Amino acid sequence: MKISVIGTGYVGLVSGTCFAEMGNSVTCVDVDEKKIEKLKNGVIPIYEPGLEEMVLNNYKIGTLKFTTNIQEALENTKICFIAVGTPMGEDGSADLKYVLAVAKSIGTFMKHHMYVVDKSTVPVGTADKVRATIQAELDIRGSNLTFDVISNPEFLKEGAAIEDFMKPDRVVIGADNENAFDVMRDLYSPFTRNHDRFIGMDIKSAEMTKYAANAMLATKISFMNEMSQICEKVGADINKIRVGIGSDSRIGYSFIYPGCGYGGSCFPKDVQALIKTAKDFGYVPKILDAVEEVNYSQKKVISNKVINRFGEDLSNFTFAIWGLSFKPETDDMREASSITIINELTNKGAKIKAYDPKARDEAEHFYLKDNKNITYVDSKYTALSDADALILVTEWKEFRSPDFDEIAKRLKNKIIFDGRNQYNKEKLNSAGFEYFQIGVR
Repeated sequence: MKISVIGTGYVGLVSGTCFAEMGNSVTCVDVDEKKIEKLKNGVIPIYEPGLEEMVLNNYKIGTLKFTTNIQEALENTKICFIAVGTPMGEDGSADLKYVLAVAKSIGTFMKHHMYVVDKSTVPVGTADKVRATIQAELDIRGSNLTFDVISNPEFLKEGAAIEDFMKPDRVVIGADNENAFDVMRDLYSPFTRNHDRFIGMDIKSAEMTKYAANAMLATKISFMNEMSQICEKVGADINKIRVGIGSDSRIGYSFIYPGCGYGGSCFPKDVQALIKTAKDFGYVPKILDAVEEVNYSQKKVISNKVINRFGEDLSNFTFAIWGLSFKPETDDMREASSITIINELTNKGAKIKAYDPKARDEAEHFYLKDNKNITYVDSKYTALSDADALILVTEWKEFRSPDFDEIAKRLKNKIIFDGRNQYNKEKLNSAGFEYFQIGVR
């Protein structure tokens, strides 16, 4: 099929590349000329395992193209995916200006029947707005062209997005006629050959499914983090409780690991957007409000532990930070817990030596660029030298089994603050370390 994907951010680039991998002719469009030129030259703007090789190969053989010209891209397109950003507005709502700008362009330039697919994470009712915007442009042109608007929310995990797309748990499609369902079923058939994972529903339900899924996962995380705080008060061990409840098949082990809060591009934005949608319709979502409140406070748990140990004045202390991205296998720092932790400590005078395998540029040039108390280093052990303690924030694989003798030799004090509960408390205590975890007194 001939496909256009408007937007070359995380969702758009991964989706377009994976469609091209299955033999479709895909044109990815973006208004950012520098980004498009970089993509044409093999420079990938995000880190995602396996993506660079796949982009380069499909661009080389011609199944994947990049352009800034949406009119050209729509020329022979059968299916056009809208995959632009929906940033969070000041009131917590999803900002649809980029989505509707694309819809306006589609209405302006389309020359034949098209299937317009919302791939961006958008609130309930967005398809109606996209449809109205396209139709308004067609009316201005005096055109009687027809089109379908479809909802196809993405469920990609950063760090495993290629695998998630190529072998999806489910493909959710919201449409209002059987022909639209058939077109999307054909498009996704190469990805669902082993097992039928195609789930069709009405458009509003599809739009809601994405938000409900992320809100549910965020709720599990905040629930466990709240349990961890109670455990510290009563003297229980959240690590043992996780095993005890995770063995229940109704609960499972996914997303019940305590930590220093969730971040990223999806959970914070989507939970807040769903809260805003609910309140717009006159309903107060008490559970979701609590999920947000718990996550906000959880991001300060590690910095509070450091302050309780070293005092309110940290001007004479340096701390090593392992991990800056919001999760491993990505360079994404949106809403990352590391930002809160570092800012809380440096506001009290602390110096930071930070290491992350992939997110250094994001931190140095965007998210922490104005913080002068940070030194960035190129290895995890270099970060430890002359530091007063180690703070583990992101659970990258290279942090799972470090050389604790080397850690002890480099640190001024044998102190570790573990924001992801990676290590064995008894072994570290017996080795002379002070070891602070989440949810363990």
